Amino acid sequence: MTDIVSTDWVADHLDGLNVVDVRDAWEYDGIGHLPGAVNIPFDSFRAEEHAAEGSGGTNDDGSAGMLPSAEDFEALLSEHGIATDAEIVAYDDMHGVFAARFLVTAELLGHDPEKLHLLDGDFSAWQREHETTSDAPDVEATEYVVDPPAESVLVDADAVAAAGDDPESVVVDTREDWEYEEGHVPGAVPLDWKDLVDDESRGILPREEALAVLEERGITPDRRIVLYCNTARRISHTYVVLRHLGFEDLAFYEGSLTEWEKQGRPLETGS
Repeated sequence: MTDIVSTDWVADHLDGLNVVDVRDAWEYDGIGHLPGAVNIPFDSFRAEEHAAEGSGGTNDDGSAGMLPSAEDFEALLSEHGIATDAEIVAYDDMHGVFAARFLVTAELLGHDPEKLHLLDGDFSAWQREHETTSDAPDVEATEYVVDPPAESVLVDADAVAAAGDDPESVVVDTREDWEYEEGHVPGAVPLDWKDLVDDESRGILPREEALAVLEERGITPDRRIVLYCNTARRISHTYVVLRHLGFEDLAFYEGSLTEWEKQGRPLETGS
């Protein structure tokens, strides 16, 4: 599963890692970056209105996810010297929310999740204790091959509705509180992704604190958790954190609530 790793762990393993910086190019070049990191900005692997066949794009019900096409992702990673079996750590400077999307994209397109790591914290957390550089690495192109898994964690609106009626499941809305109050899937509980982030360390909360936050909302590892949001990065961050905390039965819906309502499904309002 995609793991969250400390800055010290990354520093100790830099020689064996492909480090991916998903910030904008001006930040990568002008502010500096981790030694050896390649720059794959967030906008280069997102697909908001892309409707490719097979591995990428978004179906009307949201079940295919907001993914780039297989060809685009293969070309992007190959160009940056990342091989199919690479050990990858990704980071940004926004508590990991953008980097998490890169890792989830790679996982959904078939990269071994055991070889995907999110830097705990972000560039600012790294910069406090470790060296940075402005030198771009010499990169040799590789052959990266997308091979999506037979079973996906992406689900459609029917699966979300079924989870809402299942006492063994929890539907989780990862948007901000005001968004949740304006309208949410019936029975969903609110969990702003930032509720699991420590502002001082810039990483996730210590394990026991994070589990306590989740338990207060009925989100426990013994239940099936179905996530939804209106941005791919926020849902991805929560997904990665839950995986890291040991949640095994996870799914998420990437269709919008507009699509939900177009299918004649109701929304609840208020908290």
